[in-house]
Amino acid sequence: MKLVRFIMTPAVLFLLAGMVGAGWVALTSGTINSLTSVHFPVDAQTGYVVGDYGTILKTKDGGASWVNQSLGTRDNDLTSVHFPVDAQTGYAVSDSGTILKTTDGGANWVRQTSGTPYPLYSVHFPVDAQTGYVVGCTILKTTDGGANWVNQTPGTFCSLSSVHFPLDAQTGYAAGGPGSILKTTDGGANWDSLSSGTTYPLSSIHFPVNAQTGYAVGWSGTILKTTDGGTNWTSQSSGTNTSLSSVQFPVNAQTGYVGGWLGTILKTTDGGANWASQTSGTTNGLWVIHFPLDGLTGYAVGDTGTILKTTNGGTNWTSQSSGTGNALRSVCFPVDAQTGYAVGWNGTILKTTNGGANWSSQSSGTDNALRSVSFPVDAQTGYAVGEYGTILKTTDGGETFVEQTAGVRVQGLRFRVTVRPNPFVFFTTIPGREAERFEMYDITGRRVGTYRGDRIGEGLSAGVYFLRAEGKGTKPLRIVKIR
Repeated sequence: MKLVRFIMTPAVLFLLAGMVGAGWVALTSGTINSLTSVHFPVDAQTGYVVGDYGTILKTKDGGASWVNQSLGTRDNDLTSVHFPVDAQTGYAVSDSGTILKTTDGGANWVRQTSGTPYPLYSVHFPVDAQTGYVVGCTILKTTDGGANWVNQTPGTFCSLSSVHFPLDAQTGYAAGGPGSILKTTDGGANWDSLSSGTTYPLSSIHFPVNAQTGYAVGWSGTILKTTDGGTNWTSQSSGTNTSLSSVQFPVNAQTGYVGGWLGTILKTTDGGANWASQTSGTTNGLWVIHFPLDGLTGYAVGDTGTILKTTNGGTNWTSQSSGTGNALRSVCFPVDAQTGYAVGWNGTILKTTNGGANWSSQSSGTDNALRSVSFPVDAQTGYAVGEYGTILKTTDGGETFVEQTAGVRVQGLRFRVTVRPNPFVFFTTIPGREAERFEMYDITGRRVGTYRGDRIGEGLSAGVYFLRAEGKGTKPLRIVKIR
């Protein structure tokens, strides 16, 4: 899903200087721009980070130093970066239709002609570095390593949030809102709009085993299944009206899990013929469900420090004491189901070495929100990235931690929020700030109302609007209601 934030001023330097010692070290990113993705293509030494204002950072020494690579695209927020084969040739895409390519490990980034001004959310090269796809409010394809990108004309202008090629580079699916499912059987030369039978936005599409049997989930408890490669989609009874955000089949196409808002966890053991609501014991939104090794031991993390664990395939979920009230946005068990990390708001980093029986709070040295945690090779060397240019590193699996000197955060410069989704159909939300108030204006500058962060835009007609925090002098954020 695309992350959209309030931006107040141009970037200024914000240094996170780490003290010598073991643990998580705050690395010098040289920017306060929010960083959305971190990727180490080959090993734990050479990696890339992308983010707002066209930010691309590169390290060649495992994060000891980061070089800000010049792009000339500071008006674009970069949403995804991908190096298909090695650490030399890579692509980055933005929310303004920009596609960038490097063939020299990021020394130079060249803007490619995408032919679209629409947001691009994901880039994917299924087989090699020649044939690739980009999805967003359109679908683009290249067969010559990005020299040319062809609009696949999917027949929809809605936001596409998920793309999946189950087996090869020929047959693929894309899903989004409202109720849009597209399919290609010729490597994207043509995309056919499939009849999903719903108008609710779809957040994820997944074919666990082959290109015939697949699932899609979305708003208002929507679960769809196909057994004939998408020709027909059957609405399955989820038993809930809660929005569903992700679907995972850890081992096969029979046993799967779905997670969503209000603590929703659903499970099927018969390929979706029946979905049983599992007792999660929480009403907090769940962002991620993760089964590290098999279909028995899994974890779920979410709002207000929620951590849940199951050891019997979800029959029982036990609430684990996280020791924090901060929302947790990412969880990672790099090697096994015993040692894991969770990160979230206010610089939160948690670690367990006993399968979640105990979670210890680790000193990150920052109060910035952390959005993603990754251990590229093993359970020793890991990275966490987040707002205001934050990059953290550990080289000893976080066994011991020294509180890091985070430098001086310039207060009041920027105020950012995540709007999910945008564009939207009925209403949109700001996760983590549901109780706050936000002002909305139309394109003439007329104030059209004040909304809570959990029901923004409800009842308005379709159009372009601008949103900002109530009583704050922030730069307005553009949002779009499409129906």
